[in-house]
Amino acid sequence: MVDALSCIPAPVLRNLADKLYEKRKNAAIEVEGIVKQMSSTGEHEKITAVIKLLTDEYTFSPQSNHRKGGLIGLAAVTVGLTSEASQHLEQIVPPVLQSFSDHDSRVRYYACEALYNIAKSAAHLLDRLVKDIVTESDQFSIEEFIPLLRDRMNVLNPYVRQFLVGWITVLDSVPDIDMLGFLPDFLDGLFNMLSDSSHEIRQQADSALSEFLQEIKNSPSVDYGRMAEILVQRAEAIDEFTRQTAITWINEFVKLGGDQLVPYYADILGAILPCISDKEDKIRVVARETNDELRSFKVASGEGFDVGAILVVAKGHLSSEWEATRIEALHWISALLDKHRVEVLSFLSDIVDTLLKALSDSSDEVVLLVLEVHACIAKDTEHFRNLLVYLLDAFQNDHSLLEKRGALIIRRLCVLLGAQTVYRELSSILQKEPDLDFAFIMVQALNLILLTSSELSELRELLKQSLVNCAGRDLFHALYASWCHSPMAIISLCLLTQTYQHASTVIQSMVEEDISIKFLVQLDKLIRLLETPTFSYLRLQLLEPGRYTWLLKALYGLLMLLPQQSAAFKILRTRLKTVPTYSFVGEQKYWSTPPETSHSKISNHVDIELHYTQDGVMMQDGENMSNGINFDSRLKQFKQMQQEHRVNAKSQAQLRKSSVNMTKEVQRPEENEQSSSTTDTNQPPQSVKKPPAQL
Repeated sequence: MVDALSCIPAPVLRNLADKLYEKRKNAAIEVEGIVKQMSSTGEHEKITAVIKLLTDEYTFSPQSNHRKGGLIGLAAVTVGLTSEASQHLEQIVPPVLQSFSDHDSRVRYYACEALYNIAKSAAHLLDRLVKDIVTESDQFSIEEFIPLLRDRMNVLNPYVRQFLVGWITVLDSVPDIDMLGFLPDFLDGLFNMLSDSSHEIRQQADSALSEFLQEIKNSPSVDYGRMAEILVQRAEAIDEFTRQTAITWINEFVKLGGDQLVPYYADILGAILPCISDKEDKIRVVARETNDELRSFKVASGEGFDVGAILVVAKGHLSSEWEATRIEALHWISALLDKHRVEVLSFLSDIVDTLLKALSDSSDEVVLLVLEVHACIAKDTEHFRNLLVYLLDAFQNDHSLLEKRGALIIRRLCVLLGAQTVYRELSSILQKEPDLDFAFIMVQALNLILLTSSELSELRELLKQSLVNCAGRDLFHALYASWCHSPMAIISLCLLTQTYQHASTVIQSMVEEDISIKFLVQLDKLIRLLETPTFSYLRLQLLEPGRYTWLLKALYGLLMLLPQQSAAFKILRTRLKTVPTYSFVGEQKYWSTPPETSHSKISNHVDIELHYTQDGVMMQDGENMSNGINFDSRLKQFKQMQQEHRVNAKSQAQLRKSSVNMTKEVQRPEENEQSSSTTDTNQPPQSVKKPPAQL
């Protein structure tokens, strides 16, 4: 017969009957550890002796503290036995049940607590027993079990969740039960457990999901569609671990799903694009890989591939706060244009406004990609003109867009669509622009880009050949019509095309109203541009003042328009001082003549040269034409446009004046009332004769 007193130390037994709860609790923990060690070594006789000691000496003791300690001790023994508890339940349960009728309410409470702990251990035993029966039975119906499982998957109780995951794992291990076929019924519940506060539950759920994903990779038939809908929702979860697991599953589905996933491409894309900008690096990497895999998949439009739905998703993410997401959305629109151009163009009206707004994006990379998309759309003639019309409307409605992005947009479009094509079409549109103020601003911007951008160097070279080349002449004609909106733009164009006589004539034709602050600011810019490499040919031509007399006259004309104290005046005057005083055609030492004879010699020289040359190029029959350019007609066109601008300026000034007068008229009755109140009532009224024009 084993002596239980030799198994449990005396201090433990003494504390087990102490009046303080903490001491009894610590003693019970000691008992649990001792029993657990005995159970692991198979010493069941000693365990039986310990149970008998706790029952006889404590549970049935007349002392209430002993009875309390005995009940705690029996519960501790059950916990320590774990899976071996079934062998000793017949000894443990009866004394606990008998304590339910104890006259001390505290003892009855401890009896309830002890039985609860014992029942928990027994429930685990029962659970394992039922699982063993199910796995070995041929009569278990998985079809009837799945609805019960599905209804309980969203329960928040941690014990229930552990119980459910345990059953899913056990049933999945049974070869004759196809749990993979029922996975869509409880997949969402498993993903929901990934965000549980218990680390153990999260780990169990993740382990079960990993096992199912491995089975999916090895299975020939899987219902990807239903599960894809669940994964898309879970990819938007707040919990980081849930998002990472969902995007990992989506990545595998895209690789394995094939045609089954085609109808779900839009939903999957909607889940991937935000994850590309996720704060977690692992999620971003997997999302990018999935996005590239999805975009590389080749599918025809008639196979369930919904181009419109994907465009809606991409369009929605163009307004994302994350740059990476906006960039990938544009890549998708570009890819769709390459593979499904006709379908995309049928939805053009739905996305064009969003694409135009994207031109105001804070990221240069986004703006450049938007322009590539616009250029791809504009390959067709009708869409090309519409693009430029939309673009000009955007500039007109948002002047900050023109100021901040205008040069970048125009230069990039010139690269993508051809500088000459873009400038010709823009000029054609601006020629008919009813808003003269906007046309003036836009022409100034286009002119500055033309003179400074490296992307337009070929266009500048072509314009330099306007007097000898038909293509250059046609381009000159195309630009001239809209460049008439700005005197400085016309002068710049003439200097660029080397039509110096016409430039001088334009300068001479300007009137007082044209010399505004805006004009002087633009003139200042032009003078500084004359010192750049763009106009190096012009500065070299100044070495032959006899041949390029009209160039000198045009430059001196600009000099006369500048205020003498301005920096531009000093720059141009310094340049003109360097012009050599020799090498005249037909008149030697022209510049060294006395001042009183200089003017007459200049006139004679000009009269002689005008008949033969137009800025160094042979004339035709003495008419004011060169290479088919009718400069008289062009000058008339310029004057007519400038007259329209003057009329417009006057009408706007009149409107402003009228609005000011109306404001004063509203205030005047109030002033009259105040003044009449202070007037002497006995004084006879005096007649005041108003001018006819006064209201």
